[in-house]
Amino acid sequence: MDNIILEMRGITKTFPGVKALDNVNLKVREGEIHALVGENGAGKSTLMKVLSGVYPAGTYEGEIHYDGEVRHFSTISDSEELGIIIIHQELALVPLLSIAENIFLGNEMAVNGVINWPQTFARTKELLAKVGLKDSPSTRITDIGVGKQQLVEIAKALSKKVRLLILDEPTASLNENDSDALLTLLMEFRKQGMTSIIISHKLNEIRKVADQITILRDGTTVETLDCHTQEISEDRIIKGMVGRDMEDRYPPREPKIGDVLLEVKNWNVFHQNHRDRQFLHDVNLTVRAGEVVGIAGLMGAGRTETAMSIFGRSWGHRITGEVLMRGKPVDVSTIPRAIEAGLAYVTEDRKQLGLVLQNNIVKNTTLANLSDVSKSGVIDERKEAQVASGYRNKLRIRSHSIYQEAVNLSGGNQQKVVLSKWLFTNPEVLILDEPTRGIDVGAKFEIYTIINQLAAEGKGILMISSEMPELLGTCDRVYVMNEGRIVAELPKGEASQESIMRAIMRSGEKN
Repeated sequence: MDNIILEMRGITKTFPGVKALDNVNLKVREGEIHALVGENGAGKSTLMKVLSGVYPAGTYEGEIHYDGEVRHFSTISDSEELGIIIIHQELALVPLLSIAENIFLGNEMAVNGVINWPQTFARTKELLAKVGLKDSPSTRITDIGVGKQQLVEIAKALSKKVRLLILDEPTASLNENDSDALLTLLMEFRKQGMTSIIISHKLNEIRKVADQITILRDGTTVETLDCHTQEISEDRIIKGMVGRDMEDRYPPREPKIGDVLLEVKNWNVFHQNHRDRQFLHDVNLTVRAGEVVGIAGLMGAGRTETAMSIFGRSWGHRITGEVLMRGKPVDVSTIPRAIEAGLAYVTEDRKQLGLVLQNNIVKNTTLANLSDVSKSGVIDERKEAQVASGYRNKLRIRSHSIYQEAVNLSGGNQQKVVLSKWLFTNPEVLILDEPTRGIDVGAKFEIYTIINQLAAEGKGILMISSEMPELLGTCDRVYVMNEGRIVAELPKGEASQESIMRAIMRSGEKN
């Protein structure tokens, strides 16, 4: 375990106006799982992009030593030739191609330009068996879940004879079962001698699998912790990440709950693609003024589909039921009408659906309510800038200016821009779908604080989260969903991880 396979020395990487990495050092032993943690914007992903050749040699200062030699990677192909494979948080799979086609895309098993399909499918079966997937190599990526897609990415890495596997937030979009399966696979790879670097904000998972933990803060190396020589608690890791103790991860709140704002009655929705399949069944829920209401459930339970179908029928088919605001029926048949009725929806996928990444903070902030910053169809750029500046200050968005592009913001700050966009529509009820996915504990605390402030202003919050401690720490009431149905409603005093899972299991037995 003392054999150093990778050493990065004095890595410094600068972007216009920002020093992303400042003299960062990292040592990784062969055959270990090495965790890289830090707040959003700490430089974790940037460091791995330097290592893998996404940022080529010459665009940064410092040295990369791999297998005892200094390496200069000009492209990703250069690092892959030596067995360094990176799997990014946004999976690089082509949805309409098969598993086999994705695994060997760009690395085809071909002679004279002709692909040997029998050999490709046979090799794919071998790779899928190694990662525990039983799906056919001909199955399209769009027909398998996110957990299986992550395993396909790992199979793709194995096809390239990986020695050092880098995983950036591999479990961010996975449910608990899929996460456990992936972590078990990494531990099995470790037994076989493979080296892994894992970036994750899920500290319980880090503690479960990591041999060493390197902490970055503000683009510098804080420390490396050895998990075999000392007991490493989550609080210990958090202190290194944020530079302070966080005794309470959820800000205190005294709820002042008023009248019912939103009521959804007998909501039935058929599947978006499989139009003869009913997906949501007689969903009934309410949200009151000043109340934070959670929706818990396993992946596929129908939580996101409920939110999207309510918000302008942006998901689903043959939708029936009624939506009332303050006791009066409202038209939510389109997104503009849903906004007019007082609803806003912060999507779980901020990069694909929440932001225009190449636009700046100003353009993203006002995008859902251009009528308030324009006259006769002409945008008042001065007013637009004032609005963006106001929300930047109110939500404490960290950027060098309001004209910084969203793509260059950290995940937590991107999420705040999405919140700004929808708050500018002045909603009465804000639907938050996985509001803290892929962001660190410090940024999470800030998001929770914003939620509390909105509730204190009398807004209703409907919050979907796959992290049960998050729901229990922030919500006044929790609905539990399973297989497209509301199967329980738990007030704060009765809600626990055990009671939520018990409700899910019991409903599964009935169905």
